[in-house]
Amino acid sequence: MHLVRPREKLAREGVASLTDAELLAVLLGTGSCRLPVLEVAAGLLATFGGLRGLLRTGQRDLQRQRGLGPAKSAQLCAVLELSRRYLREVLERGDPLENPAATEQYLKTALRDHPHEVFACLFLDTRHRVIAFEELFHGTIDGATVYPRVVAEKALRHGAAALIAAHNHPSGVSEPSLADQAITRRLRDALALLDIRLLDHFVIGDGRPVSMAARGML
Repeated sequence: MHLVRPREKLAREGVASLTDAELLAVLLGTGSCRLPVLEVAAGLLATFGGLRGLLRTGQRDLQRQRGLGPAKSAQLCAVLELSRRYLREVLERGDPLENPAATEQYLKTALRDHPHEVFACLFLDTRHRVIAFEELFHGTIDGATVYPRVVAEKALRHGAAALIAAHNHPSGVSEPSLADQAITRRLRDALALLDIRLLDHFVIGDGRPVSMAARGML
């Protein structure tokens, strides 16, 4: 039985018709002298538990996988970075408050797969357009220490009029903790002294990010 190759299938039926393994095979282009590219792709997905696990793996670990080398592992790392930049470009074209779905998706892509807790901020101008995104604090899997003074200094350096804070929960549970609520209030009050608004604080887990503003925690 003739098997349709991924590139041929893409040309005939469109990119949406391809499985994850077939999409990965198209990206990799070729396999090794011992393995066809589709087998390499399927093996990688099985090893890392799907696309998410694969794309969050570092380049050094990827290079150790059968059928990959420095060039192909670099391609895979570049794909994730391209997706982040695409989402940021979409966000930068408009007002985060007018496009909350793009804001949530960008923050989720940027923070969800860190193995430890990371606190970051989107710094915004007076029209709530994105000036910059920065990861400010990195902690252990149990939490990160957040210093409002450092956040305020960064906001002043960027000339920000407002900001959106976000941090991930490596456990995958996006429910805000009591500590999350406490630091949000401290941060809000510290920024208010400088006439800078804290518009929201998102908690990033495996599901949809939780907006603390929507929960009435601001």
